[in-house]
Amino acid sequence: MIDGVVVTPLKQICDERGKVMHMLRSDSAVFKSFGEIYFSGVYPGVVKAWHIHKKMVLNYAVPHGRIKFVLYDDRTESKTRGKVMEIFLGPDNYCLVTVPPMVWNGFKGVGTEMAIVANCASIPHDPQEIERKDPLDPSIPYQWELKNR
Repeated sequence: MIDGVVVTPLKQICDERGKVMHMLRSDSAVFKSFGEIYFSGVYPGVVKAWHIHKKMVLNYAVPHGRIKFVLYDDRTESKTRGKVMEIFLGPDNYCLVTVPPMVWNGFKGVGTEMAIVANCASIPHDPQEIERKDPLDPSIPYQWELKNR
């Protein structure tokens, strides 16, 4: 785990009509503030990385499809500096991943269909508070290719 990143299992209520998928409540321990909610679609095999927010707290959940979500801690004062965290998210592992500011992150679509990544962000999008790097940037020790373990 990376210091400050919180993974919260989420509830799905299923019946013969379909299901309800919870994401985030204002009384949750990880809720900071509401800025905006947006959805990002990612096709299988596509990598959307790397980015870091200077102020925004991210709250990601994947209600449809599947992603490999990767985080990298480059914060100078962090006890987990240099650590990489990888988690697979989707309806079969339905969780909320809360990411504090200044943690690099990105994701790759896996499986056979477009994944929908929901983010309930703590502040509205501001292009001045985000930085980006190429997915293959060598300053982040991670390779996105398929790993046959």
